[in-house]
Amino acid sequence: MTPNLRGALFMVLAMAGFAIEDSLLKGATARGVPVGQVLVMFGGTGMLVFAALARAQGDRVLHPAILTRPLLVRAVFEVMGRLFFTLSLALTSLSATSAILQAAPLMVIAGAAVIFGERVSPARWLAVLLGFIGVLIILRPGLEGFTPLSILAVLGMIGFAGRDLATRAAPKILSNFQLGIYGFAMMVPAGFGMLIWKGGAIWPDATALAYLAAAVGVGVAAYNFLTVAMRTGDVSAVTPFRYTRLVFAMVLGAAVFGERPDLLTLLGSVIVVGAGIFALTIRR
Repeated sequence: MTPNLRGALFMVLAMAGFAIEDSLLKGATARGVPVGQVLVMFGGTGMLVFAALARAQGDRVLHPAILTRPLLVRAVFEVMGRLFFTLSLALTSLSATSAILQAAPLMVIAGAAVIFGERVSPARWLAVLLGFIGVLIILRPGLEGFTPLSILAVLGMIGFAGRDLATRAAPKILSNFQLGIYGFAMMVPAGFGMLIWKGGAIWPDATALAYLAAAVGVGVAAYNFLTVAMRTGDVSAVTPFRYTRLVFAMVLGAAVFGERPDLLTLLGSVIVVGAGIFALTIRR
């Protein structure tokens, strides 16, 4: 199996996991758990799980490399991505939020070309642009599909794209589990900041606690898969498979929250997924 194919498979697994995680977190907020509290509980628990996994394989929980520039930049983008994306999940539909997130590969590929000097062929750029057209078909900017609250998902998308690029630049001495510790840890101060600003922490009911616990389990696995994907193969080959998150999100949105994507949304989804597959199969 080539590095590009292996990275793509891990990316698909990560996107399936994140779509499930999103549904569970949206379910927790729907039961009255504030977004800030969700971030604190989800991030804190995930951090402890990754810390245990790191210790089990002999890694240091606190490594000096945490203070390197790529890790500090990654931390900032992690907070930005998680905070605004979770707000968007709570306030808008799962399908719309996930659709906006699909613009992240464009930023990552452009960033890989500018920051890392990675060569991106014209054919692969064409595939990415086709994917972007598919996203625009889904969003229909200026029309009913794009609301002012969509800016939350846009800010979250920018945060996640920056995080992925910083992950690529992270010191190789750090394991995937160590990166998971630091990524989940960043949600805790972001969540406390939200609680200080908005207030209103509650004691979750049994169902909300079950949602949060399941989200941690799925989220830890998906986060690890994403880290492996971003460290395997070419960024421009692996990144387009982030588009598959939209398909998983639409299925879950319809099955769990009763969302009904229209024909244009379905058409756009086919285009973005097809563009991602084409980007992998073409030569550099």
